[in-house]
Amino acid sequence: QVQLVESGGGLVQAGGSLRLSCLASGGTFSRYIMAWFRQAPGKEREFVGCISWNTVSTLYADFTKGRFTISRDNAKNTVYLQMDNLDPEDTAVYYCAADLVAWGAESPRDYHNWGQGTQVTVSS
Repeated sequence: QVQLVESGGGLVQAGGSLRLSCLASGGTFSRYIMAWFRQAPGKEREFVGCISWNTVSTLYADFTKGRFTISRDNAKNTVYLQMDNLDPEDTAVYYCAADLVAWGAESPRDYHNWGQGTQVTVSS
């Protein structure tokens, strides 16, 4: 089991940027595929993107449209989500997740380690 703690959320104007961080502890961070999900009020949790253990591969949901970038620093046990050109529709609670899953897993059910989430609010 790995424990995950997100940070970096907040209120930003449309067109602005935020960088979320997720610090892992209690497990071998470098083994896990790390993913970001988000959940808006009244909606299901949805996949944002993920990054392979060796940082070589990333996968993003279509809605990110090149605006979001996931990176990780295995020496710091941290994964990041850089979000640029934010839109009010990006308002949600953002969660990081970790698991030893097959590459390309996009369902929340595939991940068994979750952070508590961090709120991102984009104003128009």
